[in-house]
Amino acid sequence: MTGRIVKFLALAVASVAFALVLGWWQVDGPGAASEPDRRPLPLGEMDFAMTDDRGQSVGPETLAGRPSLVFFGFTYCPDVCPMTLSDISGWLDELGPEAERLNAVLITVDPERDTVPALAEYVSYFHPQIRAWRGEPAELAKAAEGFRARYAKVSTEDGYTMDHTAGVFLFRADGSFAGTIDYHEPREFAAPKIRRAMEEIQKGDT
Repeated sequence: MTGRIVKFLALAVASVAFALVLGWWQVDGPGAASEPDRRPLPLGEMDFAMTDDRGQSVGPETLAGRPSLVFFGFTYCPDVCPMTLSDISGWLDELGPEAERLNAVLITVDPERDTVPALAEYVSYFHPQIRAWRGEPAELAKAAEGFRARYAKVSTEDGYTMDHTAGVFLFRADGSFAGTIDYHEPREFAAPKIRRAMEEIQKGDT
């Protein structure tokens, strides 16, 4: 009987491992379906309208003229969002006075619960440079398409949560896409990426 249980457990573990590998192969690995270029559009080619945590109308044009960090998340997020915003706060601290030349924006993927006052309170716990934007569902969809971000509502026992792209999008001051800073990327890698994007524009302006 014990031998049968051991064999059963071994088979179960092997099946789970195979499923995980197959999932990786199909989603992120060599077996992933090919897609057209999914790099974010330049900010100047995006078109959406939102409201920030101060009640002001904002859109992609609001980011023009300054390098920008843009992150998709929501206030009910249990871990990824607060950790990412803490990371962004650390990057801005690392930049010191230079950080004032940056836009840093959280776009909520949960406009149903994230009201303007809720967003204002949420970002107040992080670096004062960080702003939060909220758009109606149609405007959020347009923004996500422009940034090539993904989000989805997921039902839970006590309501729902949101799955979403976890990386931070980095743009140069001219609105061109400079790269992505991965979730929980070490500061020693993230800060130079930001400085490089800022310097590239400075050189282009001289």
